[in-house]
Amino acid sequence: MTAAVRTVPDREAFERGLVIVGAHAGAGASTLTSLVGRDRNIPVWNMGTIDRLVEGSLPPVQARGRPVVVVARNTVMAAQHAIRAVTALDAASGPRIAALVIVSDGAGREPRDATTRFALLQDRVGGLVRLPFINALRLVNSPDEVEIPARTREAIGQVWDLAFPQSRY
Repeated sequence: MTAAVRTVPDREAFERGLVIVGAHAGAGASTLTSLVGRDRNIPVWNMGTIDRLVEGSLPPVQARGRPVVVVARNTVMAAQHAIRAVTALDAASGPRIAALVIVSDGAGREPRDATTRFALLQDRVGGLVRLPFINALRLVNSPDEVEIPARTREAIGQVWDLAFPQSRY
C-alpha cells in the first residue's frame, strides 16, 4: 500500500482546523475524529454530542469560522437526530456545516426512510458523505490500530474536500 502524497496545508486551513459534532450518542464522532485526523497536519476537534451542547442561550457550537462536520449513524432514528442537529446549528446562525457524515452500522442496507430523511438535509449542508462500516474497529481498543480500507479513505477525502474546498491538505 502506498501513502497518498499530501502538500503542507495552507496557513488558513491549519489555523481553522475542523470541528466534528455527533448528532446523537454513539454516532461515531470520536472514531471519525481519529480517522479524519490521521496523517493530516490540520487540527480536528471533537465537540461530542450536540444534545448536550444545545442547552443554554449560546449557539450549540462556536466554531470560530472553522467548518463543522455533523456525524450520524444510518438508521431512521439517527436521521431524525441529524435533522435536529442541523436545525439547531442553522437556528443559531451557527457555523457552516461542511458535511453530514452518515456512518454505516454494518447491519445491512440503509433503511429507505433514513435515506429519505438524510436527503432532506442535502441542501442544508455542504454535502452528504457515507462512511462504510469497518468491522476491524470492533476488535481494537483504538481506531488508530486499524488500517483504513480504500473506500473509507475515499469517504474521508470527501469530508476534507467539502471542509476545505480551496485547500490542498
